[in-house]
Formats: sequence, structure tokens, C-alpha cells
Amino acid sequence: MMEKSNLTTLCYIEQDGKYLMLHRVKKEKDVNKDKWIGIGGHFEPGESPEECLLREVKEETGLMLTGFSFRGIITFSAKGWPVEYMCLYTADHFEGTLTDCDEGTLEWVEKEQVLSLNIWEGDKIFFRLLLADAPFFSLKLSYEGDRLTEAVLDGQQLEI
Repeated sequence: MMEKSNLTTLCYIEQDGKYLMLHRVKKEKDVNKDKWIGIGGHFEPGESPEECLLREVKEETGLMLTGFSFRGIITFSAKGWPVEYMCLYTADHFEGTLTDCDEGTLEWVEKEQVLSLNIWEGDKIFFRLLLADAPFFSLKLSYEGDRLTEAVLDGQQLEI
């Protein structure tokens, strides 16, 4: 079996002041179990970030993105796990009909409500950057288990 890439994409699809969120409740062994996350996944061999983004969104939602923006790169470091580099996108134009997702439940959530969901601590940091329409950023998030131990934005240590 081929090892999964440590390169991933994540997208927040936007419509009418809401983001499409994925509540990860369907897989038994899931690092994101019971968490709410955006749409995305691992690169396949030879894919560009945009190709991965478009494929993952289509697979998980049935939607075809027609307008999206590359917003930042997130470096995840966690004890006992390989480092992961995630390309973060937002999308505001798409075609198609929302389908069921085999990884969890898809739900449109008011942007202001997302921070009150069960999301990763580090996700709250980049989510606030998206809400503030921050320019392209690089964010490093370090975890021990579920606990965020370090956050570095564009090379500057953040208070956590």
C-alpha cells in the first residue's frame, strides 16, 4: 500500500454568509473524529494543489468549484505524527448538487457560528485570519494530542 502524502488541501466553501462544514462522524479510526473541518484531503501522486482541491471537493461534496482563492499554507507538527503541509483555500463559486459524504455529515454553518463548533484549536487561528480577509499567510501549528502547544504566524510566535 502506498503511503499517504503529507501534503493536503482544505477548503471552506462559502455561500450566503455560511461555510460548508464536514462533521467527521462516520469513520471509526479518524484523527478528526467528532471534529468539524472544511473539505479536503491528501494529494495523489503528481497532483498540483489545485488539482487535489478540485478532486477532493468533488469526491466529498459532489460540487465542482468554479471560483476559489489560495489563502495560506499551514504546517502541522504533532508528537508521533509526520509533519503535514496543508494548502488552505476558500471558494465562493461552484456548480452541482450537494451529495452525501462517506467521511461525515455536510452542513452549511453561519460563519460566526463556526468558532463555537468542536474544531481544532489551531483551526480557530486560521479561521479568524480568513474572516479578517488576511493576505496570504504561513501558519505553523504544533500539537501534543488534541492540545495546541505552539502557533507561529509568518515567522512570529503567537500567544496561545
